[in-house]
Amino acid sequence: MAKKKTKAKSSTKKKIKKPNLKLSSQQKLIFGSLLMILGVLLFIAFLSFFFTGKADQSTLTEIGTREVVAENWLNKLGAWVSDFFIMKGFGVSSFILAGLIFLSGIYVTLDINKAKLRSHWIWGTLITIWLSVFFGFFAHKYDTLGGTIGFEMNSFFQDYIGIIGTALLLFFGIIIYAAIRFKVTGASIVSFFKSAKKNIKEDFKADPKTSESYVALDNDLSAEAEEIKAAFDLQPTKQEDAPNKQSKTKPAVKSPSLNIEVPEVVEEEEELAMEVEHVVEEVSENDNISNKLVADFGQFDPTLELSKYQFPPLDLLKKYDSEGITIDQDELEENKNRIVETLNNYNIGISNIKATIGPTVTLYEIVPNAGVRISKIKNLEDDIALSLAALGIRIIAPIPGKGTIGIEVPNKNSTIVSMRSVIASQKFQKSEMELPIAFGKTISNETFVVDLAKMPHLLMAGATGQGKSVGLNAVLTSLLYKKHPAEVKFVLVDPKKVELTLFNKIERHYLAKLPDSEEAIITDNTKVINTLNSLCIEMDNRYEMLKNALCRNLKEYNDKFKARKLNPEEGHQFLPYIVLVVDEFADLIMTAGKEVETPIARLAQLARAIGIHLIIATQRPSVNVITGIIKANFPARIAFRVTSKIDSRTILDSSGADQLIGRGDMLYTQGNELTRIQCAFVDTPEVEVITEFVGGQKAYPEAYILPEYTGEESGTSLDVDISDRDKLFREAAEVIVTAQQGSASLLQRKLKLGYNRAGRLIDQLEAAGIVGQFEGSKARQVLVPDLVALDQLLANEIS
Repeated sequence: MAKKKTKAKSSTKKKIKKPNLKLSSQQKLIFGSLLMILGVLLFIAFLSFFFTGKADQSTLTEIGTREVVAENWLNKLGAWVSDFFIMKGFGVSSFILAGLIFLSGIYVTLDINKAKLRSHWIWGTLITIWLSVFFGFFAHKYDTLGGTIGFEMNSFFQDYIGIIGTALLLFFGIIIYAAIRFKVTGASIVSFFKSAKKNIKEDFKADPKTSESYVALDNDLSAEAEEIKAAFDLQPTKQEDAPNKQSKTKPAVKSPSLNIEVPEVVEEEEELAMEVEHVVEEVSENDNISNKLVADFGQFDPTLELSKYQFPPLDLLKKYDSEGITIDQDELEENKNRIVETLNNYNIGISNIKATIGPTVTLYEIVPNAGVRISKIKNLEDDIALSLAALGIRIIAPIPGKGTIGIEVPNKNSTIVSMRSVIASQKFQKSEMELPIAFGKTISNETFVVDLAKMPHLLMAGATGQGKSVGLNAVLTSLLYKKHPAEVKFVLVDPKKVELTLFNKIERHYLAKLPDSEEAIITDNTKVINTLNSLCIEMDNRYEMLKNALCRNLKEYNDKFKARKLNPEEGHQFLPYIVLVVDEFADLIMTAGKEVETPIARLAQLARAIGIHLIIATQRPSVNVITGIIKANFPARIAFRVTSKIDSRTILDSSGADQLIGRGDMLYTQGNELTRIQCAFVDTPEVEVITEFVGGQKAYPEAYILPEYTGEESGTSLDVDISDRDKLFREAAEVIVTAQQGSASLLQRKLKLGYNRAGRLIDQLEAAGIVGQFEGSKARQVLVPDLVALDQLLANEIS
């Protein structure tokens, strides 16, 4: 019975919780503000003391009487506090204490690391005491310089070690402070004086008047030295006879007549100065010209044409009330207990558990007992989800780089990650990336910023309504807030015709389009094919320019062009980055097939070095849409919530996307581990306001024009003359009319022709009125119903 009682007592002891002394964010703001105000009040009271201290001496004894009014700027309390700290305390060094209290308020309010604050307090207190003693050293009575403490400590020291000892003790305090705080050493002091001496000598040599007097003085001293030698009848030593030989020490010379040893004055040898000869590399003629141009005009500035362009301010983005991480201690404790209980039911013990709270998901890191198989915990994913009654439980076994297993549990009350919070973060604002994109925040509430130029292409997929369009808007918004219109251009493809239309307002600033195209945002599948092929031509042209400039990538080329080392008359120009955004890739594959996939695959394989980057989004992540060629060239992928593990493996090559909870919850990978991110929310009204702000400023005369592309089946109606028709024209017409299908591929199969000849025949048939106009990947409409009508049409042409 006694044993049972002791067990019960021990169990009750374990259940006792330690008090939580951590302050909440609101408490930190209140307490920090109080400290800052207190520091300001002390400073005002101390400053007022020097003007009103004498007048307030009579009121100090009557501080409790309300009728008495003090002259201090903070009245009676200010008079008493300032007298206590300055007159009876540390004197003028009390201002340091007011500054330390104010600094503490800043540290608490902004939640800065308290280790530095402790260091400031320790050193600040020591400096306060030292200054009080230092000022008290010169005081003969109690005064405001050193205060009572400074005067009394000086009296104490001087009674035992005297005035000189006290002064040396104060000097020793300076040495201690310099050695510990600023890492000053004896060697650094010596080097300082040596450098000062060297600078003085160089100043003497630099001034011709001073150097002349210096030489004259040196000659006078040499003459006096000769006279002294003659007076004592000194004989030169062998070392003097050999002026080429130098020695550091010379022996004393004995005078034979007087038997007096006269030590020669040995001048201290100067340090042997070494002259470093800088080998100048040979500069080519082009480099000389470019250096002269840079010296005369400065580096080329691509933003000069829109030099007054203003980036969108942060005020255009919304700030939500529900932002920030809210900690629900009861929810954390409840989830922890259920996880531990579920694992205990399967005989899996836990030695440690840790929670990391994110905006949408909380990560519970557990360390299982020795001997527990990881696969056993991984198989309990559904059981843990059942016990927690939560959607989207995801187990990471193990977490890469850690010896723990992660269990991601959605929060009951998720918080919004606004676009404003990630754009305003230092990680984004101070990034040196070429194309920085702020996606959102991770589970540890860190802003997630990546460089599109390093990806180099991005594949984005997920079910309908899970956040793809918001993700695309976040990408475009990030680039609008970071890159000048001269530095990046967008090619926007929107088959749904409603998602990206807002960006029409920035056409002449940021968009690129085909020549003679009315709208920059592409919605017609025919124009998509032409635009993709046009980008391929742009890619080839850029590679030719890089080859001629002897550059490996776009950044090197643009740096060389800015340095004026490339001649615009030879076809060189500043090249902006081009970002191709396709909002619904599956629709293009369904309607155009290989005609879209081939140029996209070619761009994905080759376009990285010349600054063309692709972002492709689709809501149907099936293997016939995201083919092997596409996946091989898109290492960076984002998966929003999907409906099955098969779709998740199609996007990420692993499961996990099926366990997401939607509303912008996503997984990001760049060929290594998966990172769970809550995508930043940017609403349509926010995008509209941003595009209006950009579009309302001075713009380029037109959008960035891509190279012109003319397809094989363009329907140009060139071969109108009957005599210029192909020999197989009639036979081809009969094949098309019989099959009632106007396509070049049909002629290739039936007549065993090449693609180019079949395309020319289709153009001639169009000119003759046998087939209709080009309609993208669809077969042309056949305008002649049968062979009889065909014979009649051709007979009319001859007549």
